[in-house]
Amino acid sequence: MDHDFRMLIDGELTPGVSQFDVVNPATGAAFAQCPKADEALLDRAVAAAKRAQPGWAATPVETRAALVNQLADALEARIGEFASLLTSEQGKPLDQAGYEIMGSVFTLRAFAAMRVEPKVLKDEGGNRVVEHRTPLGVVASITPWNFPVILLMNKLGPALVTGNCMVAKPAPTTPLTTLLFGELAQAILPPGVLNIVCDQNELGALITGHPDIAKVAFTGSTATGKKVMASSAGTVKRVTLELGGNDAAIVLDDVDARQVAQKVYQGAMTNAGQICIAIKRAYVPAPMYDEFCDELAKLANAAIVDDGSKQGTTIGPIQNQMQFDKVKALIDDARTRGTVLAGGDALDRPGYFMPPTIVRDLDDDAPLVREEQFGPVLPVLKYDDIDDVIARANDSDYGLGGTVWGKDLARATDVAMRIDSGTVWVNQHMAIDANIPFRGVKQSGLGAELGEAGLLEYTQAHIVNAIALEDA
Repeated sequence: MDHDFRMLIDGELTPGVSQFDVVNPATGAAFAQCPKADEALLDRAVAAAKRAQPGWAATPVETRAALVNQLADALEARIGEFASLLTSEQGKPLDQAGYEIMGSVFTLRAFAAMRVEPKVLKDEGGNRVVEHRTPLGVVASITPWNFPVILLMNKLGPALVTGNCMVAKPAPTTPLTTLLFGELAQAILPPGVLNIVCDQNELGALITGHPDIAKVAFTGSTATGKKVMASSAGTVKRVTLELGGNDAAIVLDDVDARQVAQKVYQGAMTNAGQICIAIKRAYVPAPMYDEFCDELAKLANAAIVDDGSKQGTTIGPIQNQMQFDKVKALIDDARTRGTVLAGGDALDRPGYFMPPTIVRDLDDDAPLVREEQFGPVLPVLKYDDIDDVIARANDSDYGLGGTVWGKDLARATDVAMRIDSGTVWVNQHMAIDANIPFRGVKQSGLGAELGEAGLLEYTQAHIVNAIALEDA
């Protein structure tokens, strides 16, 4: 690819100390080079953010918000370019890449419209107590490879609007769209307000332990999130962790099996299943189990698995070799425990292609059921009793999202209330709105993203408790 990608440090597009390959997962071959930072460049980026932050915080919020809106406008103006690059480095079909870029635009605009106002807690008897919200300082963003653009915007929008400056580190397998966004930011934001550094996973511990970084906003696996949390403890950093999920779909016995199977399939297979809130296990009533499984298999067999840049592709490749190998191992294990109805074998071609795979007849203790597969594979499990299936769905270390499907909305909502996850959707899936908070429970995360709650995560509550000084 003929583009000189550079990191954004202190308002300058900066080369790295070296470069590394970025692989197109549809070919398994490198298509671009990414600059690589070392500890010295990271320190420069943090110092620039620290230097810029007081002035940025002192800038009127309306001005800060206007600049965030300018970022949204600039991104929207180049949606085609960003979507094409995103497909090349991440693998998702071009239409899904476009949705991610437009979602990023909407997210920036939503946060630009939010404000944190002082809250009067008490005003009586000459005693006035006001809670103010102040910026934290320098915030680090560490983002994963499945949605590299919008997951950065989930953090950048609230950080900038509330007066923080940021050092962003994208995943090493999908850094290019973040670097391209840095080119937009260079022309819009004051130097140091946003800095971008890239690595091959060497800088994470230096970021989480850095004394001049006040907060780490991390999205990624639960295993890595635990390391982020432990490393941040030395300086008592604020952290928000949006981690893994093993989201259950509970299908109730009053639905049309074919109709709901189509919705469950889409919820499981969008972005080749590489979504933290993808449906990762489906529980179906025994009387409709065979019909439901057969419909899922038909949908899987009809999928067009190919390079995401080709028109008509519905399932792109798994993003990287390591994840491909993990998904393949889970399928191989599931084949010995259950019945593979569709898919199951990697395509014999370059790239990391696994067709959508449907597996039935598994026990609850099968690794494909217990673990987060993060790929285009869905185990389908049978149930007879609603109380039992709720207990089975909740028997997980994860608690990010979930869905309930039923014609009787009151009954379905009652079931949703009993699911131990941060978000449970009823008769819909992945209804993410930048104005609605998103949280995980158990080992799926800590803190909130999006909404007012997500905005407040980038602030420190500051109480001023005042009374008049009595005359002598």
